[in-house]
Amino acid sequence: MLFDNVVIKSVAVVDAPNRVTSVETCERLAPTFEKLRFRGNPLIDVAGIEERRFWDHGMLPSDAATLAAKKVLERADIDPSRIGILINTSVSRDYIEPSTACMVHANLRLADTCESFDVGNACLAFINGMNVAARMLEHGAIDYALVVNAENAEEMHESTIQRLLAPDVTRKQFKAQFASLTLGSGAAAMIMSRADLEPEGHQYKGGISRAATEFNKLCRGWNQGSMWTDTKGLLREGIRLAATTYDAARQVLGWVANELDHIVLHQVSKVHTDAFIRACGVVPERVYRIFPKFGNIGPASIPTVLGKIVDQGRVQRGDKIALVGVGSGLNCGMAEIIW
Repeated sequence: MLFDNVVIKSVAVVDAPNRVTSVETCERLAPTFEKLRFRGNPLIDVAGIEERRFWDHGMLPSDAATLAAKKVLERADIDPSRIGILINTSVSRDYIEPSTACMVHANLRLADTCESFDVGNACLAFINGMNVAARMLEHGAIDYALVVNAENAEEMHESTIQRLLAPDVTRKQFKAQFASLTLGSGAAAMIMSRADLEPEGHQYKGGISRAATEFNKLCRGWNQGSMWTDTKGLLREGIRLAATTYDAARQVLGWVANELDHIVLHQVSKVHTDAFIRACGVVPERVYRIFPKFGNIGPASIPTVLGKIVDQGRVQRGDKIALVGVGSGLNCGMAEIIW
């Protein structure tokens, strides 16, 4: 899936304002830690997550996505009426229906000719949304596309703590729900366009995907703020799938590890990041890490990392940027941007 006429016009990130440290979380879980004889702080010692961010109480995913969308539209300096499609890629949703995308569409007062819908594919959804938009742009069906994401993990965090404080909780139950405590909140948005309209844009070359859906039982989330994860199995099979996909990307995109200037990796934890670096042989210094301060913000993590390295001046014109994501299911997607 390669594109000749698709560019990224702008990307923007909005950080959730409220920090919750892993020390605070562990202190709240002290009775469970003592009963189950856990030592140290696994959120820091194992996952490498020092803190995560949450929105103010009452903030809806659509409201957070709207903040990021307004910021990216201002940066792009284009007439919003030229947006031909709005794709929301969040795991967090306002409601089961209608789509969160239509809430953002209404907040932005986009044209009635602008199509809008949600794309859901766990932590891989933002790359999926980019590819859906890129196909429409490549064929000239639209001029501009807006891809948004906003995650709100506070309810999951709080409900998980309450379940783990139950007097009959077991070590097995704790391990199955541990990943829920690593989640954080945030929002990001991207404007994509056709290269013939935006010749100074940043080339989106496209990418490749691979599936291993026989492992769809390794992580399950429910609407009532709960998630069960086989962390060891998900790590093992996720890295295996990532290595397979990376080998395919080397063939399709011509990737050479030391020629990639930046690896924008879906941020899960220290364990996952180190395992990916070992499995694919990429240069560790070119993997920018946000998980220590933001935790796992799901599909928002890839555009957030991209936005932060751009805003910090780490990216130069012509740099090769690899986007790498694995979503529970299991699905893996990798893509390339020439900045």
